[in-house]
Amino acid sequence: MLSIRDNELLTQVGPGMPMGQLMRYYWQPVCSVQDLAASPFRTKEVEILGEKLVVFRDRQGRLGLVEGHCSHRRASLAYGVVENDGIRCQYHGWKFDHSGRCLEQPFEDTTHPEDRFREKCGIRGYRVEELAGLVFAYLGPEPAPLLPRWAPLVYDNAVRDIAITELPCNWLQAQENSLDPVHLEWLHNYSGSYFAQIMAGEEPELGEYQPRHQKIGFDVFEYGIIKRRLTIGNTEEHDEWRIGHPILFPNVLVVGNPLANIVQFRVPIDDNRTLHFSVYTWRPAPGFDAPKQDSIPSRWVPLRDENDRLLVNHVFNQDYTCWVSQGPIAERNLEKLGKSDEGVILFRKMLLDQLKRVQSGHEPAINVFRDPSSNVSLELQLERAKYGGQVTLQDVTYRPLEAGCSRDADKIEAVLRTWQHIDPKWAAGEIPELEPVLASH
Repeated sequence: MLSIRDNELLTQVGPGMPMGQLMRYYWQPVCSVQDLAASPFRTKEVEILGEKLVVFRDRQGRLGLVEGHCSHRRASLAYGVVENDGIRCQYHGWKFDHSGRCLEQPFEDTTHPEDRFREKCGIRGYRVEELAGLVFAYLGPEPAPLLPRWAPLVYDNAVRDIAITELPCNWLQAQENSLDPVHLEWLHNYSGSYFAQIMAGEEPELGEYQPRHQKIGFDVFEYGIIKRRLTIGNTEEHDEWRIGHPILFPNVLVVGNPLANIVQFRVPIDDNRTLHFSVYTWRPAPGFDAPKQDSIPSRWVPLRDENDRLLVNHVFNQDYTCWVSQGPIAERNLEKLGKSDEGVILFRKMLLDQLKRVQSGHEPAINVFRDPSSNVSLELQLERAKYGGQVTLQDVTYRPLEAGCSRDADKIEAVLRTWQHIDPKWAAGEIPELEPVLASH
C-alpha cells in the first residue's frame, strides 16, 4: 500500500506541485502534427500538467506554444490570427511571440506609447518541437534538456501510425500497468478470451489459460526499469527473460519485436485525466524499403461502445478499462500488494527518490539529456519472441491493438510482407545473429 500523503505526492501534477515540478523536466507530447494541420486556424487547444495552452504554427512554419488566453480580456487564442512571427488576439489585436512576449497593443501603442504597457502583459510561452508525427512541449526550467530521440521515433525507413485517447484517470494508473507483467495472463488472455466469447453471444469456456508466469524480474538501468517474465515451458534463455523490455522514466513504455515497436506516452492532463499516445513503428526486413507516407496519420481511440460500456475487444482497450475502473485517482492506501507487485513498488520508490532530488534543488538523474552527440538515436533492447511464443512472420495482416484502424493500413501490410522470407527461427530467438537471415527455400 501507499500512504495517502505519498499517493497525493505522486498524482498531483499541477503547477507548483512536486510531481508537477518533476514532470516539467521532461518533454511531453501534446498533440499530433496531423491534428494541428487539420485546423483551419493553424492552432490547437491543448491541456497538459494542469495548464491550458494553444499550439500554433506560424506563417513561416515554426511551431509555438503559449498560454491559452490573451492577457487583455482572456479571449481564447485558439481563434487568434497566426502571423509570420507570432499570434495576435482576434479580440483587440494584442500580439504575442513564441516566448509569450507581448509585441503589440494597437490602441495602447497609439494613445500612450511612452507607458510601454506591453512589457507588463506577456503570457506563458514554452519550447516546442516536432518528432515522429507528434508535437512535444517542454514546460520546465531553463536551460531546457534535449528532446530524447528514442530509436523507434527516429528510424527513417519505417511506416508509422499514432493512436490517441483521453483517459478519465490519473497518469500513474497507466504507467504502473507497465510494471505489472502478470496482468498479461489474466487480463489479456483469460479475461480477453472471456470477453471475446460473451461479446459474440457464446457461453464462455472457463479453465486453462496460457501463458502461466513462473517468475518475474525487474532491473534498474540507465533509462528506467527493464521488465522480465518467464512463463511455464520456457527457460531463462527465452527473450522475455534474457532481454525483457524497457519502461522509460517517468511515463513511457516501449514494447516491440522485429515487425513493430510501440512507444506509449502517458501524459498528465491534470490530476484526473491522462492523454495517452501510442506511436506504432513498422520497419521492413533488411534489404527492403518501407512505402513513403505523405504524413504520419493519427487517430482518436474510442473508450466506450454505443451502450456506453467500456470497450474490451482490443488489447490496449482492455488496459484502458482497468485503469479507468480504478477511479479518477486510485486509492492506493487501500491496496493489498503481493509478490506480483514488485515492479510497481520499485517504480514508486524510483519516483519518490527523483522527487526528493527535485525538491532539494537538483534536476532528475534519469533521462535528462544534454549532450547532442549521445542523443542521435537512443537504442533500446527489445525481445524478438514475446508472450511465451514467437513472432509469426507469415501473418501479414494488420490487426490494430486498440479500437479503430490506421489510414495507412495498406502501407503497414506492405511492410509486414517483407518479413515473409526471414527465417522464423531468428524471430523466435533461436538464432543469435544480430541481423535476420533469409529462410532456406
